[in-house]
Amino acid sequence: MKKLIFLTLFTILGTLTSINAQDGFRAGINGGIPIGDAGDLATFAIAIDLGYILEISDDFDAGVETGYTNYFGKDNFDDFSFIPINGVANYDLSEDFSAEAGAGLAISLETGGGTDFYWKFGFAYNLDEDSDLALTYRSVSGGNGFSIDGIFLGYRRGF
Repeated sequence: MKKLIFLTLFTILGTLTSINAQDGFRAGINGGIPIGDAGDLATFAIAIDLGYILEISDDFDAGVETGYTNYFGKDNFDDFSFIPINGVANYDLSEDFSAEAGAGLAISLETGGGTDFYWKFGFAYNLDEDSDLALTYRSVSGGNGFSIDGIFLGYRRGF
């Protein structure tokens, strides 16, 4: 099942990037601090983001993202990971700062795991025309009131 999910995601991203590799493909790496319920179970998190963003207007972009997120378990808890698949929107607040929000699904990679609602919001500082530093709050909300939340700092680059 994991191999099928990864193959599907990379096929979709490969198709999108072959259409126009210079028009919005981006990738990022993030380090995160688990908070709330996740803070009781994990010590640190990493996230890899891959996305394709289209310019809607001078100040507004929208697109799709996917990736991989892993929370490193603490004490007697195992690591847990998921693949987010979400829509994302970015709005330029100024030439240097932008705000972003996204929502979609998180597919658990754990045995017996399912699919839950995923959302995020944050801000980015443009380092140059193709890269930025992003501070985001990310959450996976389960149906039983339990959520996996984290605050992430990351580097993104557009290609």
